[in-house]
Amino acid sequence: MVLKRKAKKRTENYKKHVGQAPGTLIYTGKKSDKNLHIEFFDYTKDTIRESILTNIEDAKSFKDTESISWINIDGLNSINEIENIGKQYELHPLVLEDIVNIGQRPKIDEYDDYLFIVLKMLYYDKDENIVIEQVSLVLGKNYVLSFQESEGDVFNTVRERIRLGNGRIRGLKSDYLLYALIDAVVDNYFSIIETLGNKIEDLETDLFEGHTKDNINIEVQQLKREILKVRRAIFPLREIINRIEKGEHELIYKRTITYYRDIYDHLIQVSENIDIYREMIWSLMDMYMTTISNKMNEVMKVLTIISTIFIPLTFLAGIYGMNFEFIPELKFRYGYFVLLGVMLLMFIALLFYFKRKKWL
Repeated sequence: MVLKRKAKKRTENYKKHVGQAPGTLIYTGKKSDKNLHIEFFDYTKDTIRESILTNIEDAKSFKDTESISWINIDGLNSINEIENIGKQYELHPLVLEDIVNIGQRPKIDEYDDYLFIVLKMLYYDKDENIVIEQVSLVLGKNYVLSFQESEGDVFNTVRERIRLGNGRIRGLKSDYLLYALIDAVVDNYFSIIETLGNKIEDLETDLFEGHTKDNINIEVQQLKREILKVRRAIFPLREIINRIEKGEHELIYKRTITYYRDIYDHLIQVSENIDIYREMIWSLMDMYMTTISNKMNEVMKVLTIISTIFIPLTFLAGIYGMNFEFIPELKFRYGYFVLLGVMLLMFIALLFYFKRKKWL
């Protein structure tokens, strides 16, 4: 039933766009009553202004200045406000459509005056389930717009660097700010991969030590789904960074290309770890099936030994349990005790034989 509900939800999200004109804004995420939250940073090498805006028009006066502006918008369900932001910054309707459609594959689109990038931000919730949130970035001449579904992200280190003036971020252009935001997302991938690796190693240890739980196959399947989600979210980002690195867009300065190349190296490292963990998960499934088979073989071996021991005993009991009148041993005074002794000796002899063969 759960799978049916999820499939139905995905189908409903897809049907929202069927028959709609290109550029129609339809939010495909979870509906929320929260108002749009706009976080604003405007800075130069020596000055900084930080505020929470109630209207995007308040930032209009900073659009054509020499300072660098970062406007972080939380809440994609506010379609009218998103359209207003698009008008203020002259964004193409298809860009706005992609911003509110959270099912986008990570990509980069180049326009004359700006770059549009879609990527996935990953983090664990309180139940240790992976949450994949779409982040859209718009790079302009002296500004960066970032769009998120809800409040809470991995950009706190970037905020602190801007506030304190640490590093190069306050002294360089908006393309370096874009790099800093993407780098924060990529750096968080490492913590996701590390947590996944710990889960896989713990499960592998349990299987090796024979501490198998009834739902261990479900855990293996969940890990496999998680690694596939992570893979789909991360792998396309390599293409994005590669295009930025090898492109010649006027908004990306040559001095910043080295930093984007560093992100690409990190993505290669993350991708290699994902491939390793993916192989480990498949090995865990094989190991689990082997463990179950070995346990079944142990049970069958014990049952077979027990059956083998009782076959000759049953044979003797069957002979003297027949209803023939003339069975000589039936008249023997100590025949019953002799028969029990013979059975006991056979039982001990068979146990000794199985032990010598190392079947027990």
